[in-house]
Amino acid sequence: MGRYEQQRSFLKSNFLEFKQIKTDKIKGLPKPPTVKPYPSSPSIIELPEVNETVLKTENIYHCMKERRSTRFYSEDSLSLDELSYLLWATQGISGTNKAGYTLRTVPCSGATHTFETYLFIMRVEGIQQGIYRYLPVEHKLLFMFELDEIDYKIDAITLDQPFVPNFAKKAAVVFAWSTIPYRSEWKYDISAHKKILIDIGHVSQNLYLASESIDAGACAIGIYDQKLIDDVLRLDGDDEFVLFLGAVGKKRK
Repeated sequence: MGRYEQQRSFLKSNFLEFKQIKTDKIKGLPKPPTVKPYPSSPSIIELPEVNETVLKTENIYHCMKERRSTRFYSEDSLSLDELSYLLWATQGISGTNKAGYTLRTVPCSGATHTFETYLFIMRVEGIQQGIYRYLPVEHKLLFMFELDEIDYKIDAITLDQPFVPNFAKKAAVVFAWSTIPYRSEWKYDISAHKKILIDIGHVSQNLYLASESIDAGACAIGIYDQKLIDDVLRLDGDDEFVLFLGAVGKKRK
C-alpha cells in the first residue's frame, strides 16, 4: 500500500501547514482577473434571460432521484433558452461580495472561481456548429471559431470511453471546463489544487441536475487527451488547461 501514501496525503486537510505559508494575497500581490479577457468581437451572442419557464420539472427531489449519466442521445437540438439555463446553472453570476468576488450558482473555495467554460456546440437551435466560450459577467456567448469535423475531433479528444465508446460526439453540446489555477493559488498557495478539484465537482453536479430539469441528460467525462483538447481550444496547457468535460443532449427515448 506504500505507493499510494503520497497521493492519499493530497486528500487530507493540511490547514495547519497552510497557516505557515505567506500566500501571494498576504504578500499584497494583485488579485488575478475574475475572467480571462477577450478581444472585442462582433461574434458575441446575447443569451436569453434565465427563468423557470425553461424547466420541464421544478421538483428537485425528482431531479436527484432520476439523475443518471446519460450516454445515449436523440438527434434533437437544445434550444438557446436551454443552453442559457445550463450555462447559468454551472457558472452563472448571482452577485458580488464586498471584496469584489463574484457569487455564483455553484459553491467555490473562497469565491476564487478558477474555471472558464468552453463549448463544443453541435446542435443548438439558431447557433452554428463550432467552439464557443461563455462570458459569465455579461451572460453572453463568444463564438471563437469553426472546427472542421467537430464530431471526429470530439471522438479523438475523448479517447476510448468505458461502457459506451464514442458517445460524446453524439451529444448536442460538450462542455469543457478549463482551470486557471493561479486564481486559487494566489489565495491558497499549495492548498489550491485540492480545492480546485472539489470545486469542479460542484459544477459538474449542477450540470447533471439542471440537465435533468429540462428533460435532457448529462455525462461527466474524465478520460480525455489533455494535449489535444488544450491545443484545440488554444490553451497554453500550463497557466490554463482543461480539467473536466461534460456531454449534454436530449435523451433518446
